[in-house]
Amino acid sequence: MRSKSTQPPVATALSRTLRSLMLASAFGIAGTAFADPVKVGLALDISGPFAALGAEARDGFALGIKQLGGKLGGQPVEFVQADMGGSPDQAKQLVDRMIQRDKIDLFSGPIGSNIALAVGPTLFAAKVPYLSSNAGPSQFAGAQCSPYFFGTAYQNDQFHEAAGKFAQDRGFKKMVLIAPNYPAGKDALGGVKRQFKGQVADELYTKLGQIDYAAELAQIRAAKPDSIYFFLPGAMGINFIKQFVGAGLSKDITLVTSGFSADEDVIGAVGEPMLGLFNTSHWAHDLDNAANKSFVDAFKKEYNGRYPSVYAAQAYDVILAMDAAVKQAGGNAQNREAVIAALKKANYASTRGSFKYANNHYPIENFYLRVIGKDAQGKITNKLINTILTNYGDSYAVNCKMS
Repeated sequence: MRSKSTQPPVATALSRTLRSLMLASAFGIAGTAFADPVKVGLALDISGPFAALGAEARDGFALGIKQLGGKLGGQPVEFVQADMGGSPDQAKQLVDRMIQRDKIDLFSGPIGSNIALAVGPTLFAAKVPYLSSNAGPSQFAGAQCSPYFFGTAYQNDQFHEAAGKFAQDRGFKKMVLIAPNYPAGKDALGGVKRQFKGQVADELYTKLGQIDYAAELAQIRAAKPDSIYFFLPGAMGINFIKQFVGAGLSKDITLVTSGFSADEDVIGAVGEPMLGLFNTSHWAHDLDNAANKSFVDAFKKEYNGRYPSVYAAQAYDVILAMDAAVKQAGGNAQNREAVIAALKKANYASTRGSFKYANNHYPIENFYLRVIGKDAQGKITNKLINTILTNYGDSYAVNCKMS
């Protein structure tokens, strides 16, 4: 159901609307420079294999929208929301509808790289700027790069390259790698191997959404590695860690992962077995910059004291990036050239601090090592240790023909 209102948006109502998972909602404000509101397509993965991650992103979007009073660049805004469900076919149909029926000006949201790859070409053909709040597929970083795509968070391989460098620096000699068999999983393990120079004893690809790892754990036991790198976000990671520890493998094998498999959603579900787990990320809730401190404080106040996850931080950043771009384009989101030019500047207060885009519209940014421990109140959470990679770009930009 779609609704429109000529009344001023109520920030708490918008936040409540996002959390209640309505498929579409609109908010208008009278007396602005442009008669038509800015129309934003938001793909909310609130069912399917990325449901837990989609819920985190939804809360980050909602907080950003609330803080901006339901506007973007000072203009009224209409959010057209849809649950992609982790399905490429469903996502394509929903995005087609957003473009053809709703005439969206901007798009964001899908968690999975398989969804990003499915909907990207349609958005690019329609000249709709796509700000990816999570997925950073290698295909859009290289030869298939597009002026209408911004990997606002990261390029997939980067997270895992940082973890591979940590494993190399730590002196691990023999690793088993495990990830789901989909585009981001392949990017992940490719990234680890780009930095880790030791022996890869085995490379395991699982079914996307798999939750039983008995067969894989048997293979890991037989390989006798000193460490494992796993990229299993959401429920996949929760079950893998529980089963790994339950099988007694944690006594002799060190787990290494990225923030995707060791974030607040996983920590809350697993608890004590997460302690001591090293992971890499481009963001941490204790990253020391003013914008991040403000975001974390506001998020904890809004959501009953819980720490934000990387998915929430990324979604929040997308809203700020959209707001800055529309404002810098003079409030006219239909002026695509001006919006694209503004987005390329990354001129907003990101939770990550200052960063810049490479020619392929993926960030050049820092990546950090985090470890799971306890905060001053005894709550299990991530703690930032140090910087692993500084001002780090991706390896695909050289194949992108954009300048």
